[in-house]
Amino acid sequence: MFDRVLVLSASAGAGHVRAAQAVEKAWRQSGAAREVRHVDALEYTNTIFRTLYSKAYVDMASNAPGLFGWFYKQLDKPWKNEGSRLALDKLNAGRLVKLIESYRPDVVVCTHFLPAEIASWLKAKKRLACEPAVVVTDFDVHSMWLVHNYDRYFVARDEAKAYLEKLGITSDRITVSGIPIDPAFTEKKDKQAMREKHGLKANAITILVSAGGFGIARSGNMKSIIGALSDLNRPVQVIAAYGKSHQLKAEIERVAGAQSNGAVAVTPLGYTEQMDEYMAASDVLVGKPGGLTSSEALARGLAFVIVNPIPGQEERNSDHLLEQGVAIRANNISTLSFKLGRLLDDPERLARMQAAALKLARPRAAFDIVERLSRAPEK
Repeated sequence: MFDRVLVLSASAGAGHVRAAQAVEKAWRQSGAAREVRHVDALEYTNTIFRTLYSKAYVDMASNAPGLFGWFYKQLDKPWKNEGSRLALDKLNAGRLVKLIESYRPDVVVCTHFLPAEIASWLKAKKRLACEPAVVVTDFDVHSMWLVHNYDRYFVARDEAKAYLEKLGITSDRITVSGIPIDPAFTEKKDKQAMREKHGLKANAITILVSAGGFGIARSGNMKSIIGALSDLNRPVQVIAAYGKSHQLKAEIERVAGAQSNGAVAVTPLGYTEQMDEYMAASDVLVGKPGGLTSSEALARGLAFVIVNPIPGQEERNSDHLLEQGVAIRANNISTLSFKLGRLLDDPERLARMQAAALKLARPRAAFDIVERLSRAPEK
């Protein structure tokens, strides 16, 4: 058993934090460490850097996705620019360095590349006794995740492992674990029971629409998606999960009121810690293919209808889901009801997609990460 485990994330997008929270819970539930601490690395940087770092991500992903995709591609050059990135991180993350050194962890697990770079540098300088583990939170591995001093990479799929091996990372240091999601997703939950618990109709096709962890999807897009779904010529119920966005809340509630007398019933859903239950109650997920959202949907056996993927990692996640036969993609919101309607008209195809999702799922990824790190090093 370890004395101290430090899990480091960064609140640039919600997925990195959620992955860290999943790993933290798995450590606690497994009893493999006496103390587990999860830290948002950005909280230990200076105010200007923290604000620009997180705000730039959200603003660019939401308002300039094309520019975001361009940066993603330009920065995806293995082992390039690492020196300048590290210099910038060290300049702004002095408090994080002091935290890691003073805490003296037995294990460091990083679900974001910023703390991974800092921990790797500390290891190189012999200021960190253990080597950090890196948990990649998308289906592909972008070059920003690459560090030199590490114990293990945890990746989502075999292709990601093959890619890292081509870059010179030895196979024995790479584990295909899947992306860590909340341990609640390991529990089987009855669809009808979850619908009854949350006041949903028992026998209606249930569609969950997700705006993303920070409501990154532009409000106009979310409203357009709900409007497009109202064109479905069949009785369905739509759970509109708008997250923490107050703007989306007001707009979705207005749309829900307008649709209350139609065939399509809309239920607004704000921030919830019971997303596993709402997914268990659903048949289809409509939304953006972030690594965490996609992994949660797979764990609940949902067919995925992809809309508005952010160029870059979400485009790559989208390719993977389409290739594995668990998703369809609506390139235009105006044709969303047509594409989804065709899928719902073919229940055998829908069932195949749901079965493929369950086959692809790795709901125990967080526990597998903990179990691997708890073992003695492989020879």
